[in-house]
Amino acid sequence: MAVITYRQALHDTLQQEMRRDDDVFLIGEEIGVFEGSYKITAGLLDEFGEKRVRDTPIAEEGFVGAAVGSAMLGLRPVVELMTINFSLIALDQIVNHAAKIYGMFGGQCNVPMVLRTPGGGGQQLGATHSQNIELYYAFVPGLKVVAPSTPAEARALMLASIRDDDPVLFLENLALYNTKGEVPEVVEPAEIGKAKVTREGTDVTIIGYSRMAMVASKVAERLAEQGVSAEVVDLRSLRPLDRDTVVQSVRKTGCAVIAEDDWLTYGIGAEIAASISDGAFDYLDAPVRRVASAEVPLPYAKPLERAALPSEESLATAVHETLAAVGKRR
Repeated sequence: MAVITYRQALHDTLQQEMRRDDDVFLIGEEIGVFEGSYKITAGLLDEFGEKRVRDTPIAEEGFVGAAVGSAMLGLRPVVELMTINFSLIALDQIVNHAAKIYGMFGGQCNVPMVLRTPGGGGQQLGATHSQNIELYYAFVPGLKVVAPSTPAEARALMLASIRDDDPVLFLENLALYNTKGEVPEVVEPAEIGKAKVTREGTDVTIIGYSRMAMVASKVAERLAEQGVSAEVVDLRSLRPLDRDTVVQSVRKTGCAVIAEDDWLTYGIGAEIAASISDGAFDYLDAPVRRVASAEVPLPYAKPLERAALPSEESLATAVHETLAAVGKRR
């Protein structure tokens, strides 16, 4: 296995799919000559040319709409939105067109497109450039929403997203781009809509996605040193949502802590908690706990920004408090 960054995994997958299928093309702001704000498209303009690596004006509604139209005609566009915050400008094209065309027209036309976009705070980019608003899209039938946490998952889920016949929002996180992990030489497309137990445990289930799945794994390692056996579930996909894997894990451990980068109220964790209540209520030894961002526009000042975001410390504290309530704490 090669050890590569999350950023490189995305680059390599885009390159592989563009070589495999001439219908795949990239479109977005500064992805060609400048090679993308995060250099994920580095070198692709030189290899594939302007026809398949298309720089656009700063006009998200326009180029997302162009991608929807090209997908309807049989191409497979991969759109890069510089941040998920800017997706709000294209909300109508995503929610009212990409997500609904297949259903509204009786299945006559698919919309096979990918919307790549990073979210997340911690980079001192200010409140309007640091949001986690994936909930807006996970709420919408007709869209698929995936959120890989490692380079290997990013590669497998990008393969699946490009080859899927439905529109997929591919959620990245700015804090993950430089993280490294092992990636097999041959990667098969992941199953969209399937969560993964990344660490087995018996005392408590920690559930996360994207950056917080990575944080959950680190916390589980720390807890193991303290005699606590934590199981980690990486959701990987927010729509479809794999409730069964979550429920089966919580039935085994009897305790659940959900970690998310979005806000607590109406967040992804609320849906997970409701699913646990539906499927594992009689197995719970303690109330489901949620760890999320402070409900404020994210501050620019580094100490305040750090305090507002969920962390290894806040997640570990929530786990210990949950276990202490039922006498499982070591």
